[in-house]
Amino acid sequence: MEKSNKFLLIIIFLIGIGIIFSIRLYFLQIVDSSNYYKAQAYGSNEITLNPPRGTILDRFGNLMVYNDALYDLMVVPDKTLETDKYTLSKFLNIDTINFDKRLKKAARYNSRQASIFYKNLPFEMLTSLQEIIHQFPAFYIESKIDRRYNIQGAAHLLGYLGEASEKIVVEQPYYKPGDILGISGMEKSYEFYLRGKKGRRVVLVDKFSRQQGSFAGGKFDSVPIPGQNIFSSVDIDLQRFGEQLLGNKIGSIVAIEPKTGEILSIVNSPNYDPNLLVGQERNKNFARLLIDPSKPLFNRALKAPYPPGSTFKLVQALIGLQEGIIEPSTTFPCAGGYRMGSLTVGCHAHASPLDLENSIKNSCNAYYCHVYRAILDNPKYGSVQVAYKKWTEYLLSFGIGVKTGIDLPEESKGIIKHNDYFVKVFGKNWRSANVVSMSIGQGEVGLTPLQMANVAAIIANKGWFITPHVVKSIGDSYFVPTEFKEKRYTMIDAKHFDTIISGMSMVTKPGGTAGRTGIEGIDICAKTGTAQNPHGKDHSIYIAFAPRENPQIAICVMVENGGFGATFAAPIANLMIEHYLVKDKKAPSTRLDLYNRMITTSLLENSVYNPK
Repeated sequence: MEKSNKFLLIIIFLIGIGIIFSIRLYFLQIVDSSNYYKAQAYGSNEITLNPPRGTILDRFGNLMVYNDALYDLMVVPDKTLETDKYTLSKFLNIDTINFDKRLKKAARYNSRQASIFYKNLPFEMLTSLQEIIHQFPAFYIESKIDRRYNIQGAAHLLGYLGEASEKIVVEQPYYKPGDILGISGMEKSYEFYLRGKKGRRVVLVDKFSRQQGSFAGGKFDSVPIPGQNIFSSVDIDLQRFGEQLLGNKIGSIVAIEPKTGEILSIVNSPNYDPNLLVGQERNKNFARLLIDPSKPLFNRALKAPYPPGSTFKLVQALIGLQEGIIEPSTTFPCAGGYRMGSLTVGCHAHASPLDLENSIKNSCNAYYCHVYRAILDNPKYGSVQVAYKKWTEYLLSFGIGVKTGIDLPEESKGIIKHNDYFVKVFGKNWRSANVVSMSIGQGEVGLTPLQMANVAAIIANKGWFITPHVVKSIGDSYFVPTEFKEKRYTMIDAKHFDTIISGMSMVTKPGGTAGRTGIEGIDICAKTGTAQNPHGKDHSIYIAFAPRENPQIAICVMVENGGFGATFAAPIANLMIEHYLVKDKKAPSTRLDLYNRMITTSLLENSVYNPK
C-alpha cells in the first residue's frame, strides 16, 4: 500500500511539473513573446528606413530646398566572412587594411547591428554593386536623403546638413553614426520638423545571413514618417536680387516685414553655394571654405557687431523725447561740429541751428552730442552712472545689446558696455564727456545688421516689433510658433515716433543725406550712416522702411569699406525696396543708373579679404 501511494505521488508530481512548464511556455510564446523574439533576434537583421526630409519653400511656395537620394553600404560586423574582405575591398577600391579599419569602427558602435561601412557610394559603383550585393550577406545598401538647393546663395539662411557627431549620437539616441542632420541655418533650427521619424524593417536571416522573409510577421516593423515641409518667410526673388547687388562687395542685407517680423531677405557677402556642402565632396569643400580668406562661412548679418554710425541717432532722439530732454522744436547749434574743450566731434556743412526733423535730414553730429549728454547728465537720476543704466534699459527694449531671438543659430547680441567697464577705464566718477562718441554710434557700441533692420521695423510700427523670424509656417497645418505672433513693446510712447518718421522721410528727398538715391513714387523713410573703421575705409550703412503709410518692408544694408552711407548702402537698400514693392517690373529698376553702378562696382580689390 505504501509503495502504491509513493508511486501515485511521483506521478502527480511529474504531471504537475509538466503542467507548470506548459503554462510557462504558453505564457512566454503567446501571452508575452518578448523573450522569444529576443532569442530569435540573433537570427534577424534590422534595416533602418529613412524618411524623406521635409522641403523648404519661400513665402510664395517657390521651392528652395529639396531632397536627393544618396546610398550607403551597410554592414553587420558579426556576420562578415573572411572572403568578403578580399572580394569587396577590390570592388570598392580600398585595401584590406582600410577594410579592417572600417569594419572595426562599425563593430565599436554595435557588432550585431548594421552601421555604415562605405558612405555616399558613387553612382557607377552603386549600380555595379547592386548586381552582386546578394553574394555578401553581411552587407546591404541603404538609401538616405541628402539635399539639393534651388538657389546658389542664401547659404547662411538655409544652412547645410552634416554627419552626426559622436557627441550627438550619445546625447540623442534617435541618431546613429553616419546619420545626416541639420548643422546650420534653417536646417538646424527646424531639424525636428524636417527630419520626420525613422521606420524600420526586421528580417529573418539564416545561418548564412540570407534574408528569409519578415521577422515575426512584421510585428516589429514601422513605417517611416516623412518630415514636414516648411514655408520660409523669405522672398527668393528678393534674395537673389540682393545677392546680385552685394555680390562684389563685403557686407550684408537684412529685410523684414515690420508688422509680422518675417524676414524677407538675409544676404551675406562673400557668400557660397550651399550645394558645395552636399554628398561626397562635402568635407573637402567645407575645408576649402573654412580657410578661404574672404570668410564666406561667416554670417555677418547675425554675428558681426558694427558701429551703427548715424543710424543710431534715431534711437538717441527717441530716448530724448521720452525722457523729456528734447521736443520736436528743440534746436541746437552746429559750427562744423561739437566742441568740448580740446575735443571736437566734427560735422559736415549744413544750416544751423536745426530742429529735430532737420537734424535727421542733415545728420547733424553736434545735435546728438547735445542730446546724449543731456540724457546722461539729467539731474533727476542723480549721477551719470544711474542715467547710463536707464539709457541701456531703453536700448534693451529695442533689442540692442541682447539677442533678438531670431530662429537661426549663432546670433550675436552686439556690443553695449555696462557701467563696470567705464569705471575700469575712466574711474568711478566717469562723466558724459568720456562717452560722447556713442551719441553718434561710435565708440563702445556695436549692432548687428539684423538689430539695425529691427530698429527700422520698430520705428515703422511706432514702438513695437515681433521677434524676427525666417519661418512663415510649418507643415500642412501651417503651424507658427507662438513667440512669432507676440508684440514686444519698447519703452518709447507711440506719440514720439511721428517726428522721427517725418525727419526720415526727408532723407531721400532733395537736400537729404541720401537725396540722390530716392525712388520716384515710393515714400522711403530712411537714415544714412557712416561708421568709422580703424582697419580701413569707413563702412557705408543705411536703414529704411517703406512706404511711409502701412510699411511693407524695413531694411538695413551694411557695406564694409563703402564710405558714406549714401554711396553704396542707400542705393542698394532703395533698389531692394523698389524690387519688393513694385510687382510688375519691366526692368531691374527705374533707377538704372543706381542699379548699374551697384552691380559693376567692386570693393574687393583693396579689401583685407581679397583672395588675391
